[in-house]
Amino acid sequence: MNKESIEDPQHIRVSVSEAARLFGVSSKTIRRALQDQELRYIVVRGRYKILFASLVHWSQQAVSVQRRRDQRGIGQWVERWRLHAPLYSPRPPQPRPNIRRTTKST
Repeated sequence: MNKESIEDPQHIRVSVSEAARLFGVSSKTIRRALQDQELRYIVVRGRYKILFASLVHWSQQAVSVQRRRDQRGIGQWVERWRLHAPLYSPRPPQPRPNIRRTTKST
């Protein structure tokens, strides 16, 4: 992602506290991810504005963050919303098992 795309006004950006609430983690966890350069952000009037897409990607990387996201964050509502588009779902798509059904002929 280049600098021009990160500053595009159509991107959804959230504050540190909003990100923490949405993903069920502490603000300290979000700030640690910012410090470790795991999240994409811009600074607006001295405050971090984090790209929502980078938060979703980040939340899919660590099992502990996935669990918190699914138990206390936005993941707890995903099944109710029936989000199936992998681009917008906080859960990465899971491969579907191949099930072959056979019919008996009589």
